[in-house]
Amino acid sequence: MTTQQHVSVDDKQALENLAINTIRTLAMDGVQKANSGHPGTPMALAPLAYLLYTRHMRHNPKNPHWVNRDRFVLSAGHASMLQYSLLYLTGYGLTLDDLKSFRQWNSLTPGHPEYGHTTGIETTTGPLGQGMGNGVGMAIAQRYQASRYNRPGHEVIDHYIYAIAGDGDMQEGVSSEAASLAGTLKLDRLIYFYDDNNITIEGDASIAFTENVGGRFESYGWHVQRVADINDLAALDQAIEAAKAEHEKPSLIIVKSKIGYGSPHKQGSHDAHGSPLGADEVVLTKRNLGWPSEEPFFVPEEALNFFRQSIERGAKFEQEWQQQYDAYAAANPELAAQWQQELSGKLAEGWDKDIPVFKAGEALATRVSSGKTLNAIAPNLPNLIGGSADLAPSNNTNMKGLGDFSGTESGRNMHFGIREHGMGSILNGMALYGGLIPFGATFLIFSDYMRPPIRLASLMGIKTIYVFTHDSIGVGEDGPTHQPIEQLAALRSIPGVTVLRPGDANETAEAWRVAITHKGPVALALTRQNLPTLDREVYASASNLSKGAYVLMDSEGTPDLILMASGSEVSLAVDAAQQLHQDGVAVRVVSVPSWELFEEQSAEYKETVLPKNVRARIAIEAGRSMGWDRYVGLDGDIIALDHFGASAPAKTLFQEFGFTVENVVAKAKALLNK
Repeated sequence: MTTQQHVSVDDKQALENLAINTIRTLAMDGVQKANSGHPGTPMALAPLAYLLYTRHMRHNPKNPHWVNRDRFVLSAGHASMLQYSLLYLTGYGLTLDDLKSFRQWNSLTPGHPEYGHTTGIETTTGPLGQGMGNGVGMAIAQRYQASRYNRPGHEVIDHYIYAIAGDGDMQEGVSSEAASLAGTLKLDRLIYFYDDNNITIEGDASIAFTENVGGRFESYGWHVQRVADINDLAALDQAIEAAKAEHEKPSLIIVKSKIGYGSPHKQGSHDAHGSPLGADEVVLTKRNLGWPSEEPFFVPEEALNFFRQSIERGAKFEQEWQQQYDAYAAANPELAAQWQQELSGKLAEGWDKDIPVFKAGEALATRVSSGKTLNAIAPNLPNLIGGSADLAPSNNTNMKGLGDFSGTESGRNMHFGIREHGMGSILNGMALYGGLIPFGATFLIFSDYMRPPIRLASLMGIKTIYVFTHDSIGVGEDGPTHQPIEQLAALRSIPGVTVLRPGDANETAEAWRVAITHKGPVALALTRQNLPTLDREVYASASNLSKGAYVLMDSEGTPDLILMASGSEVSLAVDAAQQLHQDGVAVRVVSVPSWELFEEQSAEYKETVLPKNVRARIAIEAGRSMGWDRYVGLDGDIIALDHFGASAPAKTLFQEFGFTVENVVAKAKALLNK
């Protein structure tokens, strides 16, 4: 028997059952062939996924990036075979061979959905709860863009964001953070489904999870509905229509399902969660479902033809929208041109024309010069939107005169609340939506709370900006709980994240230039304490920051010693170099605001900055020494903090921990005397 064969279907209900069971059997077979994966949830959710992709979602399989498409987020990313099966069946370009290659090398069907890897995947999910936050970010972006571009009679942005979540998503704290903010903001274009199957890997969910999820979301300000049986298509359909009709609140539809639906021995059991059913059980399940074939990856022609109607329907959706957009563009040509430019990723002409140049000698914390730069850029970049985790006055991230984004207003200042983890996942959704440049701010110490979404932003290669202030023991009296020691090293360890720790006000201005133009995630690490603004007529131009490291101050001829530093320690290196010059030592000072940007430079450039024949090198940074050895070599030294800080004024801490001219000079002379 071939993988596609005619099956007699007598009526609509029989065709629907055939289509739903096609999803179930493909999911079972894919996991079984891989001998790895999660078959039970796709089997349970097949009716819901069928309804969304064939009846409710406006999507075009032949143009997956159509701007007004409904977004679908599988927050329960372990159920990836559910989505892969739908993408194959509805015509997104996946093939049966792709389904047969589930979780294999070079496959288009990896273990969890990956944005940019598989056509039709809107976001990378897998770490539970992240997709829920991403969906909230997409809904925020949708509202902001609709407020900017929709006009009466021309609502060219009017789609929904759908997401499926499971018990694991509901238990992760990031979901609560994101859902709470969504309710506060009244994001009515958000429709989430909670697969309430009461099963987790360890067994019945009640061993650790007995809360009233619906009550929790109602308290957040969500519209909550309940569907007693996921196989009741009429009840599901009615609930989705009611969610679309809700214009004041985001919607949660709680659907009861049985994991591993149809499996004679594993339905409703955790045995169907994270392991293949087993070859014998797959056959028994197909028989139990009345499936016409025991052959793996069998797809009835009737089911495939029915699903592929999504292609024609999607083309019609887009064609109707295009006609509306053409009329809109004719009536609003400047708006349309601006929107298209933003969607293309091109920056507005002259966006950087007002980036400030700071006067030498002025003492400014880099968080302050960052705020001044942000406010100079923001009026020229209308798609720059962001805010802080309740720390805007400390982070200096308020964009003056540009309004607040709230439940009733669509200004550009986001108030994420004290929700760093949620903020990170929301920023990812905003970036994935398209056309926006989102940023989020908090203290550097709390980047630990954001690490999962930062990692995912890097994995996806999306443009997110993180403004981290209070970047060292310069926090002072708040003490070691708030003094970031290992966070710079932790951020640098994430592949693809570009960390920028500018050394003065003008480097900070240039750091924003890099952050806006860079393609991947960028983290700015900024000081609480004031730093001197270097005289750029004496020292090298701050524009060199884009190279990651550069010669800030040099000696005549070959230097005896190289002092390198980042951030607040750059001025310390300069002061120590001046003292060493007076003592007859030829010193070069290298500012190293970004390891990642420096590593992108040519070998020739790197040699001009850190020549191999100068082996006496000292790195200075008020954080962990981890990683600096790559630049100082075996013969160099590192002045750093490989221990926690203390509660005292910042000046005292720098003194006590050896970040002084005297200590740098002493270390330098000791090194040169070896």
